[in-house]
Amino acid sequence: MIDTNLIKDDPQAIVKNLDSRNYNFDINLFESLEAKRKKFQTETEELQAKRNALSKEYGLLKKEGKDDPALNTKIETIKTELDGFASKLIEIQSSLKQFLLDVPNLPDKSVPHGSSEDNNIQIRQFGEPSLLKGKDHLDITSMIDTESANLLAGSRFAVLKGQIAKLQRSLIAFMLDKAQEHGYIEHYLPMVANSESLISTGQLPKFSDDLFQLTDDYYLIPTAEVPLTNLYRNQIIDLNAFPIMLSAHTSCFRSEAGSYGRDTKGLIRQHQFEKVELVQICHPEKSFEALENLTSHAETILKELNLPFQVVELCSGDLGFSAAKTYDLEVWIPSQETFREISSCSNCTDFQARRAKIRFKEEGATRLAHTLNGSALAAGRALIAVIENNFDQKSTITIPEVLQDYTKFTSIEV
Repeated sequence: MIDTNLIKDDPQAIVKNLDSRNYNFDINLFESLEAKRKKFQTETEELQAKRNALSKEYGLLKKEGKDDPALNTKIETIKTELDGFASKLIEIQSSLKQFLLDVPNLPDKSVPHGSSEDNNIQIRQFGEPSLLKGKDHLDITSMIDTESANLLAGSRFAVLKGQIAKLQRSLIAFMLDKAQEHGYIEHYLPMVANSESLISTGQLPKFSDDLFQLTDDYYLIPTAEVPLTNLYRNQIIDLNAFPIMLSAHTSCFRSEAGSYGRDTKGLIRQHQFEKVELVQICHPEKSFEALENLTSHAETILKELNLPFQVVELCSGDLGFSAAKTYDLEVWIPSQETFREISSCSNCTDFQARRAKIRFKEEGATRLAHTLNGSALAAGRALIAVIENNFDQKSTITIPEVLQDYTKFTSIEV
């Protein structure tokens, strides 16, 4: 949630900033709701002060053994009025909160302006694709079985078998070990979250259609970012604990409601996929430095797997809802003859922390922390990249050297 003080200080600057990310901020609605909130809050406080003064006066009379029925009636009348004002104030505060929960984060001033992914900027590239055009992973091996998955659960699922299943498990173990080397503390987490957790990280209420809702207030998590960040919800963190560095491997579940007809085959876009997530919670003055570090931690995995990739800075119009600045890592996929996103590393500044009340104390003042997150990596897409970039176009997938201690085999014959 963005800081309402920023809106009040310079509303037109906020409108312009949010317009750069294709969001039409209704400043008139905000100012109307804020004016009503202020009016009812002021009137409520005035009535409370009046009731307190009259109650004190009535109390003194009672101590003297006197009574004033008219005064008592006046106090009761004010109490009834207060109940009505309090109810109205709660209603307006709720409307204002719901309005603000739908507003995305403000892009950082360093973010390039642009309306879509076409305006993203390549920052750097590692390696050159040795295979410019190759077979699709589904055509390479039958150990990725989408037909059986369709029988079990429907489209956009996959069954992995034999050495391919072990290769994915090895990739995940390798990713977790690299995260540990960089100082992240590994977690095993629930893969179900309540609505408060999803509101805190920004998936709700705006993106409910992208989630798999279970019964009542439970949802399958779309990313481990949700439970990892919420571990510190409603907490005041010791300043000396910064930076907090967390990692986890989880299954992730997304309905992909907005991607109908895209990537319908294979592992690129699944309802259920595996991912290793990195989360950092840090001092506000360190968060952009932390973003560079977190991004480099994700890059290390691709470098050690010897996979060609590029780092892209997202423009304002392509930023995710909670992000102020994002780098995407895109790996080369030979069958598609292009780079595809495999990691998104974001600085959310104080946006999630304000929603989740993640705070710290410094010099007697309570401040909001900054939160960051990034995939390191999406295991399914990493699996595709390893298979397709290391296939000899005949019958053999060579296993990257860094994975061979995990897989216990050096190649897969298909």
